[in-house]
Amino acid sequence: MVADINTTPQAGNPLHGLTLEAIVTALAEHYGWEELGQRIPIRCFTSEPSVASSLKFLRKTPWARDKVEGLYLFMLRELKRSGPTVHNFPPPSPKR
Repeated sequence: MVADINTTPQAGNPLHGLTLEAIVTALAEHYGWEELGQRIPIRCFTSEPSVASSLKFLRKTPWARDKVEGLYLFMLRELKRSGPTVHNFPPPSPKR
């Protein structure tokens, strides 16, 4: 039996397949460590921040990881909203 892609539990999960390292790196590149520390005030972002120290803390601290994942999802929505508007109108019919 082959599972339908629309019925798998991870089909609509934008975090599926992403590592925590990729998420932290993307947030640090997008916001910078200073703003990231303001948005989520935890020491691994405010005091000598690095991806390695952040990963060590976030892997041990589920509530902090949830906040980081939530901010990542917010960032994705923010980027999608600020992108160009795409309309899927049909092309004009040729004039005869």
